[in-house]
Order: sequence, then C-alpha cells, then structure tokens
Amino acid sequence: MFYKGALSKINKGGFWNMLVIDGVVGAGKTTLMKILKEEGFVPFEEPVYNNPILEKFYYDRHRYSFPLQIFFLNKRFKHIKEASKVENAVMDRSIYGDVIFAKMLMESGEMSPEEFELYIELFENMIEHCHPPKLMVYLEISVDEAIRRINLRGRSYEKIVEREYWERLNRHYKEYFDQYSISPILKINVDNLDFENNLEHRQIVINKIKEYLKK
Repeated sequence: MFYKGALSKINKGGFWNMLVIDGVVGAGKTTLMKILKEEGFVPFEEPVYNNPILEKFYYDRHRYSFPLQIFFLNKRFKHIKEASKVENAVMDRSIYGDVIFAKMLMESGEMSPEEFELYIELFENMIEHCHPPKLMVYLEISVDEAIRRINLRGRSYEKIVEREYWERLNRHYKEYFDQYSISPILKINVDNLDFENNLEHRQIVINKIKEYLKK
C-alpha cells in the first residue's frame, strides 16, 4: 500500500475546485484537456515542452531519472498552487500522481534508493500544502493501444523506448489507482474511444465528466 501511504500527508481540509486528468503516456490526457478547455475549463498543461531533461532521460534513464523527477515535481507543485486559485481548473497530470514514475524508476535501479528517499521527502513536504482535487479522471488504456498512439504522434525519444518500460508503467498506474482514495475518481477505458476525431466519443466523455462533477 505504498501509494496510499505516500498520499496520506495531503491536506484533508476540503477539495480544491479542480479536475485532474491522469493516465500513462499516450492515453490522451492533453487531448482531453484541450477539449475541456472548449467547455470552459482553465487548462494547466503538463510541462513537457521546454523541458531540458525529458528527451535526455529517454536516452539515458540511469543518469537523468532523478533530475527529471525533481524537475516535474517542482513544476507540478508550482502549477497546482496556481490552479488552486482558479475556478474550474483542469490539469494534465499533477503532483498527486508524480510519485508513480519515481517509484517505478527506483525499483528498476534507474534511480538510487538515496535519490528516491530524498524525492519522497520533498514530495511529502509539498503534498502537505495541497488539497485533493474535486475529481480525478483516470484514462485507462492497454499497453498495445498506448504504444500505437505513441508511435502515431511520432516523438522520436518516445519511440525508442522498449515495450517492457511501458508495461511496467501501466502496472504501476493500475496499482496507484487501485489504492487512490483521496478524492472522487472517474475511470474511463479509452482503448476504443477516439475523442480527438470522433464527436460522438467526445460527447460521451464530456457527459461522463459533467455528471460526476454534479455529484
């Protein structure tokens, strides 16, 4: 129950009025966030672009795992503080699930136990100042479909990653969201949904989210 314990220090004094979208690489988080922007939500995008470490990480994970996770942790803490002051914010990933990658990289030996311990200390110090989101949306996707979408969008540094890495990531996401209990959660399997190009699929997802937010 590691993930549940990692989130135990979160501030439980009410929910922040924000929606968080999470899921593995290729699940469609950014696409869904852009769709929700059209519905009146205020987007806070994952800091992938203008990230000086991300591409280097995929070519040398042992060297860049720790600095990349610290980079993301810092940016996501900054983002969530900004989002907490905005009505109807929507976040593409967030600090809540940041620990997933760090734990996976430590277990694979790509982050040292000492680095992981420091990371967790920073994470817990930050999460104490965060409230849970109003709703967590988890986009479930199979490894095969995620890889298909990753190859389709064509980021060269993602295409070189071995299948085993994506399989491990998918397992860790499932474990995390099986333990997730700090806020309401909506799980949507997106294997057969194309909400980027199919208007019917798009409306199905929008309606599900709006129904949950009314509860």
